[in-house]
Amino acid sequence: MAALDDFAFLSGKIYVGGKYVASRAGEHFDVIDPATEDKLGSIADCPDDEVDRAIDVANDARRVWMAMDARSRAVILHDIASALRQGSRPFAECLTREEGKPFKESTDEVSWCATAIDYYAELARHETGRLAGATVPGQFHFSVKEPLGTIVIILPFNYPLVLLCWEAAAALAGGNSVIIKPHEQTSLTTLKFMEVFAGLPPGLLQVVTGGARVGQQLIASPKTHGVAYTGSVAVGQAVARTCAESFKPSLIEASGNDPFIVMPSAPLDMAVRGAAFAAYLNCGQVCTSAERFYVHEDIHDAFVEGLVAEARKLRIGNGLGAVDLGPLATSRQRDRFEGLIARARQQGAKVETGGVRPAALNRGWFVEPTVLSGVTPDMEILNEEPFGPVAPICKVKSFDEAITLANQSRFGLGANLYSLDMEEAFRAVREIESGILWVNAPLLDNDALPFGGRKLSGSGRQLGPEGLAQFQNTKFVMIDPKASNQDFWWFPYSKAESFEPAKS
Repeated sequence: MAALDDFAFLSGKIYVGGKYVASRAGEHFDVIDPATEDKLGSIADCPDDEVDRAIDVANDARRVWMAMDARSRAVILHDIASALRQGSRPFAECLTREEGKPFKESTDEVSWCATAIDYYAELARHETGRLAGATVPGQFHFSVKEPLGTIVIILPFNYPLVLLCWEAAAALAGGNSVIIKPHEQTSLTTLKFMEVFAGLPPGLLQVVTGGARVGQQLIASPKTHGVAYTGSVAVGQAVARTCAESFKPSLIEASGNDPFIVMPSAPLDMAVRGAAFAAYLNCGQVCTSAERFYVHEDIHDAFVEGLVAEARKLRIGNGLGAVDLGPLATSRQRDRFEGLIARARQQGAKVETGGVRPAALNRGWFVEPTVLSGVTPDMEILNEEPFGPVAPICKVKSFDEAITLANQSRFGLGANLYSLDMEEAFRAVREIESGILWVNAPLLDNDALPFGGRKLSGSGRQLGPEGLAQFQNTKFVMIDPKASNQDFWWFPYSKAESFEPAKS
């Protein structure tokens, strides 16, 4: 029960200047365990002056950090990653209690945090600029990478720790300070997670809690210099508009509606298992969940039968037990999800399995993993992000039709293909409009390669060198060590270079 003691201590606190401080907020939000509906604690809705104070502390701290050599910064970050590997269990337990995902998934998430921190600790030592051949003899031309300043990170509830580390590790490695505004549902876990960053200079990484007003203040402040936001399209657009007023760099990851194409050459057993994982991981609360299934008519019926069998095998319950699926994170999420399923049925989709609350679970925001057949391209369920455990299946006649339907979306985050036909695989690479493509291996990430989307899925990239560049300025430098005469282009211009009218 150590997590419950942690939640009691962290309730009403913020993390500023390297220590936990009781907020003077007049309003607090309850945090509810999605598996039991018990109150876990409460978080402060920070007043404006506390937020402003955190920004000032961050700007003081970043000057100390920026002055440190890159190797010393890397050593500190590696130590943080090592500490995470040695003591992930407390953070994973807190995450499962607050967000609901199975403990195994929470433990995985903490491990991904460590790999991201290690990656950026080393990358930032190499991505410091580049030399270029000079355009004038004797000169020295190069570029240098500089930190933006103080970075604001606005987090969602579904992967609060790994997204924090993808972005904060890149920002810190690049020499910036960071202020985090976690989601209200997972603020206590985020506060607990600050323990592992105790080796950083005080104030370099801070957490202020609260609702939308707190996030808006951080984003709009002239004393912050870059923003990373993950969440809904509407809020992402508002963040981008605010940043545009001052040309503040922003990284926006705003929803997905990923297609999953299955062709006759695919090994059906692997395609079915991959589909179940892609649709139901974290109870479907993944931005890159497979949410639109386009299955060739030759294998459609067998695929539906196989996916139904896989869905019925999944164990549902409290994430601290021996389960595969936990609850949805909030009652609001479940209400929205159930509404989408109900409207899909009204529009003609057939529920092959699931679509209801588990009969044996009377408390918590649980739903059964759902398979829908008879889905057509015009249905709402294929055109919105369900963010829940559902696999809506649409029958297609050809690969061409599947590609066309896959691209008929306002979103373009990820896409999946199951096929052993290499012509189809390489056509997918060329033709599918997405930022990520998985062929026969759904939902894996790679710290060294970029993660992000197109269209309404957002702008910018996390991970890879691109993720580091999001939080850096690039400065071009030209040096003439001798301060030589530059008459080849200085004043006065020679008469020979002046315009003379053509002689008739």
